[in-house]
Formats: sequence, structure tokens, C-alpha cells
Amino acid sequence: MKLVVITGCLGFIGSQITRDCLENGFKVYGVDSLTYAANTGLLEIFLQNKNFKFCKEDIADLENIPDCDFVVNTAAETHVGNSIIDSTNFIKSNIIGVQNILNLIRRKPSNVSNPPRLIHFSTDEVYGDLTSGSHTETDLLNPSNPYSASKASADLLIKSWARTYNIQYNILRPTNNYGEYQYPEKLIPLAVKLLQRNLKIRLHDHGEPIRTWLHAKDTSSAVMTVMEKGKANEIYNISGGFEQKNIETVKKIINSYDDNLDWKEHIDLNHERPGQDVRYSLDDSKLRELGWKPKCVFDEQISSIVEFYKNNFIW
Repeated sequence: MKLVVITGCLGFIGSQITRDCLENGFKVYGVDSLTYAANTGLLEIFLQNKNFKFCKEDIADLENIPDCDFVVNTAAETHVGNSIIDSTNFIKSNIIGVQNILNLIRRKPSNVSNPPRLIHFSTDEVYGDLTSGSHTETDLLNPSNPYSASKASADLLIKSWARTYNIQYNILRPTNNYGEYQYPEKLIPLAVKLLQRNLKIRLHDHGEPIRTWLHAKDTSSAVMTVMEKGKANEIYNISGGFEQKNIETVKKIINSYDDNLDWKEHIDLNHERPGQDVRYSLDDSKLRELGWKPKCVFDEQISSIVEFYKNNFIW
């Protein structure tokens, strides 16, 4: 039986990993500080499972990590726009919080069992942007905004703690995730919410930036693969392999919302964002060599996901 600590267990990606771990019979110790982006409705569901235990705490203030096989750290401040307005919480959660987790792991006594391996969620944004080709795990980090800089900082902390204290880790760098229960500051749920309010969808830089889309279920299955087959102290990119311009994504959202709508009447292209990256792309062949591959197809999923957000309003 695997024992897993999942931080950010009520967040978008963390909750999917929690579901999958419980379905696989793992015991899960979930940690979440219940920020605005936490899906508190899932907590009651998780608590019905005898293998789930919950701790309400910020990872920067966490004082103990129970004995376990893995610590999966998905807890983070993630929205680029918020980081540009004020990076304070990003520094606390994404850097100081990770430092605290690392110290809790290295202080675990070794007389009972080996310390857990840290599986840490980074982002494709730590590499910065590129106009062609795809980033591999050995590329230099070149973040463009406060959010990605805080995530890159955490990656370097982890690698240095491994070198200095012999901590075992895996760093996962996924592309843009999508799916149900995502907080409406991200593109898909936000676009649906704006359509419901009869407001235009504001697209930065004329909608030209390109993103690669990865379903949260495929991201979670990558975690399970790394737990089972991943080599310690390795970094793995996770990419759905499907990229498109943001304006194309929004066209599909509008068409799924109501195919009678003229998409041109529902977008606003008069906005530019500082630190905007023109394109992210990851080479995830290293992960695929472990047997993982994405199963969800964006164009087959988008209609049901838009329908979900139409029927499940999130404040």
C-alpha cells in the first residue's frame, strides 16, 4: 500500500491526483490552505473515503509531514495575472513553501523508513517562450514573469537540496491544463463565465500566443507513471502534444457554448499583458519512454467541459 501526501489536494490538479490515488487504493494525507481557488465541495466527498485524511494548513507553515512514500506538491499560486499585480503570495507559497517542504523531508528520521520522494509540480513557463521547436528537460530556465520566476526558483531549490541533503525528487513540468472544476481565472472557465455575463472575452496580444493543452486526467496519470516507473532525481516534461493559438481556443469555446454566436462579437483584442510569452512547447519523449501517453483529445473534450461550466457556476 502506498502512502501519499498531496499538498493542494483541493486544487484543480491536486484534486484529480487525489481522486486517482484513492481509486488505486492509496492512503492519502491531503493538505490544503483553502484559498479562493480550492474546491471545498470535494472535501466532503474525499472524507467519505476511509483512506483519506485532511489537514488544513499552508505549506509555508506546515510543521510536520507524516511517514509516506511520496509527497506530491501541487500547492501553489498559479495565475500569471495575479503575480504581475502582486507577487507576495507567489514568493510565500511557491518559494518559501517549497523550502519548508524540503526541510520537513530532510529532517525525517531514518530509523523507521527512508524519507519520502518529493514529486513537485513546476510548469512549462520556467523555460520561457520559443517560436519554434520544443523545450527538453535539460534546457536552461528563462522565466518571463513573477509567477514563472517563482516556480523556476523552487526547481533550483529542489535540485540544490538534493545535491546537499540527498533528498530524492521528481520535478514535473506540464503544459496548460484543462478540465472540470478549474477556477474561472483560467481561460476556458473564465471565457464561459464571461459569455454567461454577456461580457466580451479579453484576449491578450490579439490572441496570437500559442499554448499546448493537456487534460488534468492525463496529467494525473503522468504522476502515477512517475511514481511507478520514474527514476529518482529526474525532471519530466508533460505535454498533451496539441497546441493552438489562444484565439482558436476561444473560437471553439464560443462555438461549444452556442454555435449560433458570431465569435467576433464576443472577443476584445485590445489588451496586452506584460511578460506575455508567445509560445510554449515541450518535448515529453522522456516521459513517454516510461509508457505514458495522453488519452484525452482537446477537440473531443471541449464541448462537454464548456457544458460543465455552463451548469456549474463558480464565484
